[in-house]
Amino acid sequence: MMETKEMGKLKWHHIQNPTDEDFNFLNNIHHFHPLDIEDCRSLNQRPKIDIYDDYYFLILHFPNFDRQNIFIKTKEIKMFWGEKFIITLEKTPWLATQFFNEYKEMSRDENDLIIETSDILLYRILERLMRESLYLLRKVGLDLELINRELFGKQQVKIIERISVTRKNIILINTIFKPQLRLFHKFETGQISGFAGEEMEDYWGNILDYYQKMWDMTEDYEELIEGLSKTFDSMQTNKTNEIMKILTLISSIILPLTFITSLYGMNVMLPFAENKTAFWLLLVGMAVVSGLMVLYFKRRRWM
Repeated sequence: MMETKEMGKLKWHHIQNPTDEDFNFLNNIHHFHPLDIEDCRSLNQRPKIDIYDDYYFLILHFPNFDRQNIFIKTKEIKMFWGEKFIITLEKTPWLATQFFNEYKEMSRDENDLIIETSDILLYRILERLMRESLYLLRKVGLDLELINRELFGKQQVKIIERISVTRKNIILINTIFKPQLRLFHKFETGQISGFAGEEMEDYWGNILDYYQKMWDMTEDYEELIEGLSKTFDSMQTNKTNEIMKILTLISSIILPLTFITSLYGMNVMLPFAENKTAFWLLLVGMAVVSGLMVLYFKRRRWM
């Protein structure tokens, strides 16, 4: 389904869940390259920007939380950018749809004041995407802070789940941002000049600043989650070692006692076997052996 918003000489076409009719519009009216049309039909394309004489074709990926706000998934936005038009395509409603609806509700005078060229409109769309992604990254940062606070708590299973979920999200964010870093550098270096000339250089630089900041945050979060994970694993290993140490000491104390009871359980003549107080003598002897072993372990600082 395609909707159109006219802003002076500029047209913004927004296509949500594109159909064959929409693809025919792209092919027959604007005569875009067939490979670009094919990319619009398929999902999960790699981020890229194709440069032509009269238009640009962009495929961009950005992170977004699922409905439960737990796992991050990839959102794909495709755009055709010409001198007098912007065409945005989304498979499911997301930020481009929200942004388009906001501009659709504005009056004509308000749009003319805000949007003058297709470059400015593209900048506004990219800026909105960057801000939302930055907000999402800050939420991931809050999750890391929460994990750091609860790391020494007693809810170990819950901490393991949070570390696993956060690590999975950060890895996905990394795979989303990394391929596009070189793409956004093309705006600042002048490989993508746009249609408004040099007046957009500062704006493209601002977009790159947004993206560089998000990339730096992602790298920091990746290092932090690895550090927290290793710290938690060390704590769990140390806790397991302490448990095994206690069990080993208990087994060491019981071992000579087991030997004594097994020895006097045999049907042979042994010292004190006929003595009426043999049972109590054995108990006292076993208690003394246990006490001596405990003292020895404490003296060696093993317990």
